[in-house]
Amino acid sequence: MQALAGNAEAGKVRYNKTCINCHGPAGKGAASYPKISGKEVSYITDKLKTYRSGTKIGPNSGLMIMMAKPLTDEEIANVSAYLKDAKYDVNN
Repeated sequence: MQALAGNAEAGKVRYNKTCINCHGPAGKGAASYPKISGKEVSYITDKLKTYRSGTKIGPNSGLMIMMAKPLTDEEIANVSAYLKDAKYDVNN
């Protein structure tokens, strides 16, 4: 199965709805939540799909499973595309 090519701009919009609350602007990390920007698309996609499936893979798994469950494949592709090259922007 071919992976969806994500739309980084749509991914930024989706990221800023919920992900930013823990992972900070542009995925740069905050408190106990890791930096997630600058990772390969396949890395982020795999992690989000793993969490969406309900699999625990780290200390914040409970929260991440809850956040990933409603994500569609398209939203995961978009967020992954955004995070690959996300830069902090004061107009974020």
